[in-house]
Amino acid sequence: MIVRSETPEDIAAIRIVQEVAFGQPAEAQLVDDLCAAGDAVFSLVAVDHGTVVGHVLFSRMTAPFPALALAPVAVLPEYRRTGFASRLIRQGIARSEADGWRGIFVLGDPVFYRRFGFDAGKASGFISPYAGPHLMVMPLGGNELPADRGVIEHAPAFAKLG
Repeated sequence: MIVRSETPEDIAAIRIVQEVAFGQPAEAQLVDDLCAAGDAVFSLVAVDHGTVVGHVLFSRMTAPFPALALAPVAVLPEYRRTGFASRLIRQGIARSEADGWRGIFVLGDPVFYRRFGFDAGKASGFISPYAGPHLMVMPLGGNELPADRGVIEHAPAFAKLG
C-alpha cells in the first residue's frame, strides 16, 4: 500500500470510495463541493495494487490560528482494520505540520481520533455549530494551540451535511 497526493485521475475512484465507505453519496458530495469552492487544501489517497482504496481530505477553515478540518476520511469496507485509514491520517497530519498549519479540527469518534493526538477537551473552548464531545483538535508545531478559545467555522460545504 502507498499513500500519495490525489491526482486528477483519482477523482472518480475517490467518489466511489466515499460512497461505498459511507453507504450514501453525502460525503462524496462534500468532497466535490469543497473542491469546487476552492476550500480543499490537499487530498491523499491510499492505493493498493494500483487501486484507490482510501481517501482523506483536509480543508480550510476559519479559526483564531491557521487550522485545517480533517474530513472526510474513508476506506473501502474490505480494507478496514488494515491500517489504511491510520496511514492516511498520519501522513495528512505530517503534511499539515510541514506546511505550517497550527492545528487540525476533526468531528468524529473520540476513541478512534484520540490515538493520533486529537483532544475534545482542547476543542471545548471553541464556538462552533459542531461543538460537543465529537469535536476535537490537534495542535501542530508543539503541544499547545496558539489559542484555546474563539469562533471556528468550517467551510460552507459542511453545512449541507445533515
